[in-house]
Amino acid sequence: MAFILSEEFKARAAKICARYPRADAALIPLLLELQKEAGYVAEEGMDALAQLLELPYSRVKAVTTFYTMFKREPAGKYHLQVCRNISCHMAGAAGLLDGLKKKLAIEEGETTKDGIFTLSSVECLGACGSAPVMQVNEHYFENLNEEKLDALLEELKHGRLPRH
Repeated sequence: MAFILSEEFKARAAKICARYPRADAALIPLLLELQKEAGYVAEEGMDALAQLLELPYSRVKAVTTFYTMFKREPAGKYHLQVCRNISCHMAGAAGLLDGLKKKLAIEEGETTKDGIFTLSSVECLGACGSAPVMQVNEHYFENLNEEKLDALLEELKHGRLPRH
């Protein structure tokens, strides 16, 4: 069965495309919309979006797989992405990542059994001056240490995304 984009999605897509000189320039915002609707970007969604924008599927897939902000499989409510680049690494990100693995009892790329957390490491979040950094969904948490990380996890477990 073919994947069908909802009429609501198509209406939002038309508004987004209208802001750009060419429809293909709206690819990233539309992938974000697709992810918002489904929770991740499925192969079928990429194909449907390619058809909508009249782009080769390979272009849509290349963008989706290049950027770490796109989830390609269903993920937890909170996607924890720990920066592993040199600044974060030198500031202790590896220890934070190891601590998260133990506390959540999962490895990178896995989701907790309760479906709350998915854990990843990413190459760079572009916040080197406030390392170590972790992105939770679309929000950054900077200058992390174990105490701050524990407090953040506790808030997230209770469904609260704290102000940062």
